[in-house]
Amino acid sequence: MTTILILNGPNLGRLGTREPEVYGSESLADIRDSLAGVVPADVEIDLRQSDDEAELIGWIHEAVDRKLPVVLNPAAFTHYSYALRDAAAQLKQAGVPLVEVHLSNPHTRETFRHTSVISGVATGVIAGFGSDSYRMAVDWVLRHA
Repeated sequence: MTTILILNGPNLGRLGTREPEVYGSESLADIRDSLAGVVPADVEIDLRQSDDEAELIGWIHEAVDRKLPVVLNPAAFTHYSYALRDAAAQLKQAGVPLVEVHLSNPHTRETFRHTSVISGVATGVIAGFGSDSYRMAVDWVLRHA
């Protein structure tokens, strides 16, 4: 069985109720269910969320060790977490795909959101398509990993 690790950063556990005009009305559980419905039966969607930077880093280390492709929505950590960026760089060094995703388009929002320290080590970035950003990332992983 193939596993795709889908990691979500701070405050994304509040999806569905947190600023639905920006992030949509779907919860992470809704997104997980939607993804599970579009992947082949031999693909496992392992969706996780943490507000803890260290836990996210540990999950990325797990992905490096297990050679699991990662779809990552780093949320606020996008803009300043060099520790998360350094962990993500290990995926690139190991030849493991990393797709950075965002529900909204950070470039249409506040200036501080325009910079991603993660993008430079990501295989690709998908942003601004709501929960479809995740589906597009998973589709890419399935075709290229």
